[in-house]
Amino acid sequence: MNEQIRVREIRLIGEEGEQLGVMPTLEAMRAARERGLDLVEVAPTAVPPVCRMLDYGRYKYEQEKREREARKNQKTVLMKEVRLRPKTDEHDVEFKSKQIERFVEEGDKVKVTLRFRGREMVHPNLGRQLLETVAERVKNVAAVERMPLMEGNTMTMILTKAKQPGTAAQAGTAPPPKPAGPEVAAPPPGPQPAPGPRTLRRED
Repeated sequence: MNEQIRVREIRLIGEEGEQLGVMPTLEAMRAARERGLDLVEVAPTAVPPVCRMLDYGRYKYEQEKREREARKNQKTVLMKEVRLRPKTDEHDVEFKSKQIERFVEEGDKVKVTLRFRGREMVHPNLGRQLLETVAERVKNVAAVERMPLMEGNTMTMILTKAKQPGTAAQAGTAPPPKPAGPEVAAPPPGPQPAPGPRTLRRED
């Protein structure tokens, strides 16, 4: 920027994006100063390098403002954990299921952790059934992202927000055909005119 630009010649772009052509760097710097602007190198690898006249302080401020807005609008997905035991009673399972639904509706993922102790390790299928029961209870809100997986003495399952089914487009149906009206019988033929008298020609 400005005096840090070491090349002798640059292609200059004006503040409004207009092309001002190729010129000596010192001349471009002088033109930027006359307008109260900075000379900023925007394409240093071009031949010749491309510089633009702009208010660098304002440019940096607006760039940082856009980045702050982007970070503010970006939702950070957290991984919440809900813990169970193979012998968790029905009331606790119901409570934990509602907790999972709340976490998922807030936009977070949930890792359901089920820890085995002692002889409980002999029956991992009971733990799997419990996790599947939980998944079934919350299926209207959450979908299984990772099926129950055994890791040491712990079985885990990951749930995330279920995709809402799109409204199915209903195909337009053609209106039912109108009932055909009663067939109109053709009028009976009228009386045929009686044949007129035939004129007999006598041949001599």
